[in-house]
Order: sequence, then structure tokens, then C-alpha cells
Amino acid sequence: MEFSCGRDEMVFGVKVAGRALGRATSMPILTGIKLETQGNQLNLYATDLERAIWCSVPIENSGGDEVVVLNGELLSKIANTLPADKLTMKIVKGTGKVEIVCGGATFDLFMLPKEDYPEIPTLPGKRICQLAKPQLERALELTTFSAHMARDTSRLSLTGVDLVLEKNSLKMVATNGYRLALKEEKLESAANVEGEFLAAADSLRDLASILSQLKAEQVELYQSDNYLFFKSGPVVFVARLIDEEYPDFDKVVPRDNTIGLLLDRQVFLNALQRAQITAAEESDAVILNASGTKLQLSSQAAEKGEAQETLELKKKISEVKISFRAEYLIDALKRVKSDEVTLWLADAESAGLLEPSDSEDDRGFLYVCMPIRMDF
Repeated sequence: MEFSCGRDEMVFGVKVAGRALGRATSMPILTGIKLETQGNQLNLYATDLERAIWCSVPIENSGGDEVVVLNGELLSKIANTLPADKLTMKIVKGTGKVEIVCGGATFDLFMLPKEDYPEIPTLPGKRICQLAKPQLERALELTTFSAHMARDTSRLSLTGVDLVLEKNSLKMVATNGYRLALKEEKLESAANVEGEFLAAADSLRDLASILSQLKAEQVELYQSDNYLFFKSGPVVFVARLIDEEYPDFDKVVPRDNTIGLLLDRQVFLNALQRAQITAAEESDAVILNASGTKLQLSSQAAEKGEAQETLELKKKISEVKISFRAEYLIDALKRVKSDEVTLWLADAESAGLLEPSDSEDDRGFLYVCMPIRMDF
């Protein structure tokens, strides 16, 4: 192996692939990035066995096609501190090392055993659907935060995002059992396959971070065995599917909530953040007491004190009193772009439904939040 390439290209490749490096692992090989020269292209691979990433960058190949595995953390630190715009990399025969030269700096890194590197799933030949990159990015932003964060839960399905692919649409759903976020995106061209795919939310959050760095306008989805593939430009992201049945989310979405609190989103968000200051640490409860055109927010905690604030509703409503975990409402309101939102309620014990009003970016989004039962 011997090649040269731009520093920026190497930084990009290492940064993207490095999102899948195995950390806190008992398998040292998973700390490595696999580099494969293939003509005038360098492919960089990384995996933690739950996700895998590979990306391609252009090179000037003078040594044929070869594969090496290098420590990903070291490679990342080196790439980010290289002193010149161009670097060369080659195997130093008989030493078990790879030499990296850039400007006046030279590094000799030990190779990891390439035969120990796990096989990366191969991209299937036929895609299942395609959508605009901003669509997928927005759907990820509006859903992944609602999944259960801990991996030690007995309900592994709640740590995932359910992707429901229909002929002309893609729905993404996430829930932790107490809240649920759903975003539906319309497809410009019909899907080749209809199905339901459950992928880990933390993997998809990494995907969102990577997509934000790419210039490509489209994302292609592929599926094979236990994997879901996302291809955009020079990058392929592979997520291992969770082999569990996802809850029937249609049953969770309220259909009969008739009390609609129409609010300025930013005003409501700011008031919730203030009320959260004096909310009890464990429950994070904020009480909403609405009647006519007034909404009162209140919270209290023995160790803190209490707070009250009154907001104007944009439409007159009948009386309702309910309590929610402040964090859950805040999380959704921070991500919605609409100027106005409607919080649909029924009574103190029924789930609330938050819907944005007027932003194209929020079209197809809804958010369900379970109340906190309290003795009012």
C-alpha cells in the first residue's frame, strides 16, 4: 500500500468512519479503522457490531490495492493535527507499521491484525426507497429523542425507532412508554418494498450527525437480513435491526381530545422552562390549569419553593387541569419550528396530543405525552 491524498479528505473519512468505532470493548480490533485502497479510492470502515460505517475518499494510488487496520483514535488525532495540505501513507515492509508523512511530520503506526477485523455487511443491490436528505434529517430530529435512552431495559424495542415504509410514505416513530413522537414523510417516488424496520435510536442519532456533514441531496435506503443501510454520497451507514416487535403506536395516539390549547410555541416553551426551575426533581411535574382564554402554569417542590405564571390562549376553551413532566413538553417544543402549537387534551388522566400548526418542516409530526397523575 502506498498512496497520497488531501488532508481534508483524510480528516473527513476518519471523522465519519470514527462514529462507529468500538469503545469500552473487549475486542481490541473494534478500536481500529480498516483502510482499503481500491484504484484511486480509499475506503474507510469502522464498526462496533451494532452499527457500521464506510466512506470513500479520492486518492492517488501508487501501490496497488491493499488493506490495513489502524487504531482509530490515533489516526483521528493525527489527521486533525497534520501540518500540510497533502499526506502520503505506505506500509513499511517487514516492520508491521504504516508510515504517514505530511509536511515535516512523520508517524509510524503499528497495524492491527486485519484478519481479525469483522466482516462488514455488504450493500444490497436494490434499494427499498429514496428520499431527500433534509426529509430524513428532520424525521430523525423529531423522533430519536423520544426513545428510551438506557440499553439495560427489559423492553429493548423502546430503545429503537420504528421505520414504517409504505408505498408512498415513510413513518418514523419513537417512544419510551411515557411519550411518543411520530413523523411521516412523503416519498417522491414509490417505495420498492413495504415493511417495518426497528433500528436503535442511538445509531440513528449518529446517522443524523453524519448526514449534517454531507453535501449529497438524497439518501437511499437498503435492507438485507438484520441490517438497514443508508447511503448518501460517499457514505454508507449500516444499522443492525432490533429483533423485537414494536408496540402498536396507533392505539396510543388520542383520537377524541376535544380541548385544544392554541399557544405561541416560544412563549409556551419559555414559560415551561421557568416553571421547571421549581418543579420537584424526581417528577419534574408542571401543572397546567386552563379555562376560557387563560392558561396557568405552576410547579412546587418542598426543597425549592413554587412558581406560577399565566399565559393567554389564542382561543377560548372549556376548563381542564392536568400535569405533565416538563422535560417531555420542552423536548418537543424545542424541536418544532411552527410559530403556534395546539395541545389537545381530554381530562387529567388522558394523554395529551401536541400538534404544530403552520410550518412545512413540521408537517406530518405529532407528539403524545402521558400525564402525571396528581391529586388536585
